[in-house]
Amino acid sequence: MRLKDLAERIGAKPVSDADPEIKGVAGIDSAGEGFLTFVTSRKLIPSLRASRAAAVIVKEPLEGMVIPQIVAENPLLAFARALEVFYVKPRRPGGVMPGAVVSESARLGRDVTVYPMSFLAEGVSIGDRTVIYPGVFIGEGSSVGGDSVIHPNVTIREGVTIGSRVIIHAGAVIGADGFGYVFDGGRHCKIPQVGGVIVEDDVEIGAAVTIDRATTGNTRIGEGTKIDNLVQVGHNVRIGKHCIIVAQVGIGGSTEIGDRVTLAGQVGVADHVNIEDGCIVGAKSGVHGRLRKGVYSGIPVMPHIKWLKTRALYERLPEMQKKIRELEEKISGSEKGGGDD
Repeated sequence: MRLKDLAERIGAKPVSDADPEIKGVAGIDSAGEGFLTFVTSRKLIPSLRASRAAAVIVKEPLEGMVIPQIVAENPLLAFARALEVFYVKPRRPGGVMPGAVVSESARLGRDVTVYPMSFLAEGVSIGDRTVIYPGVFIGEGSSVGGDSVIHPNVTIREGVTIGSRVIIHAGAVIGADGFGYVFDGGRHCKIPQVGGVIVEDDVEIGAAVTIDRATTGNTRIGEGTKIDNLVQVGHNVRIGKHCIIVAQVGIGGSTEIGDRVTLAGQVGVADHVNIEDGCIVGAKSGVHGRLRKGVYSGIPVMPHIKWLKTRALYERLPEMQKKIRELEEKISGSEKGGGDD
């Protein structure tokens, strides 16, 4: 594909008349001859000069560069679109393959593919062009919208609603019982978890994620939210739209998270927490109570600027402790000296 044709398809504009043949797309360190790459920072210019790439996506034209350039408002987005052009192939519908078990009452849309060893229970509904890979279990009465992809060995329990254009990666479990017990008579008694889970449109759920069903009502994942691998979402949690939840985050039951919230890796969120729209929480932070819009870090969580100042003091603590002891000794000596007079 010629560079100018590709630029038109990904929403970019050529800087010059150069129109090399593009045969692939790669990052700046691995792009070989004939490949398109991208840069998002001037710090990468030395790497670009050393690259064998045939062309580069930039936000603004770079002066003094021989390599052909195409300009995009968001180079990373343009790069993602170029990857789709070269590497994301349309799936051919395969129907229900031998070895898949589909209940007679299940409803399948047009061009659905169900691979072997999958099980679709009574009353399941699958939307048009959705792909169900091997080993998937979908429980009674659950539904998956159109153009979704359910990767191998995903479990979707009964009473779960999955929207359209949802991607669920291998080994995720949607709708397991919430962790609810009441202590009575010297033992823990299980509270039946009779609610469901709603996953809205355009959500992506990583490998081995667990999203518990609600005790009553629904656990909800908002439209466009992206959840990384190994995340635990407790019962009755409500996550807003277009959030980013990074790997190994744990979210306690009945927590409410607003729209466009980012929880970095290994953040721990206690139960019944409220996190407002637009919050950003740094890695390994411990969240409790209520967070208003802002940037936070630390255990317990605090405004990020305060955490940076506090963190700067940590390394000075031994020195400060030494000085405090010296001052205490001086004060103690002074008091003893004064008592002798």
